[in-house]
Amino acid sequence: MQHLILKVTTKILFAPIIVFALYVQFHGDYGPGGGFQAGVIFAVAFILHAFCFGLEQTRKVIPLKALIIAMVVGVMFYAGTGVATMLLGGNFLGYDQIAPESTHHAGQHYGIILVEWGVGVAVASTMMTIFYLFTGREPDIDQEDW
Repeated sequence: MQHLILKVTTKILFAPIIVFALYVQFHGDYGPGGGFQAGVIFAVAFILHAFCFGLEQTRKVIPLKALIIAMVVGVMFYAGTGVATMLLGGNFLGYDQIAPESTHHAGQHYGIILVEWGVGVAVASTMMTIFYLFTGREPDIDQEDW
C-alpha cells in the first residue's frame, strides 16, 4: 500500500491502541471491560498494521507459531487458576482460596486479574490467528475468472 497518510496515521495510532487495550485489560475488574474486550482491541492494532504494511511485515513482528503458543498459554492461565484454587482446597475458580487470610477478599482480586489476563491473551492470539489464516490463504478462483 502506497498511501503515506494511512501509514503515518497507523504508526501514530498503534501505540495508543495497545495502551488502551492494556487499560481495558487491567481495569476490567473495576468497570466495563476485561480480557475479551482487551484481547480484541490488542488484535485490532496488529490487524491495522497488517492492512497498512502488509501481512508479511506483521508476521515478522508476531509469527504464527508465537500466536499458537500464546493461545495455549492463555487457556492454561485460565484453567490453571481454577485448578490452583481446587488444589488449595476450594472450588474451581473459588478465588478466596488464593489469599484465605485476607479480610478484604484479596484472593478475588488476584484471581480475577489472572483469569482475565489468560482470557485476554487467548482472545488476542486467536483473533490474530484467524486473521492470518484467512488473509494468507490462496484464492480458489483467479481474479480473471470472476
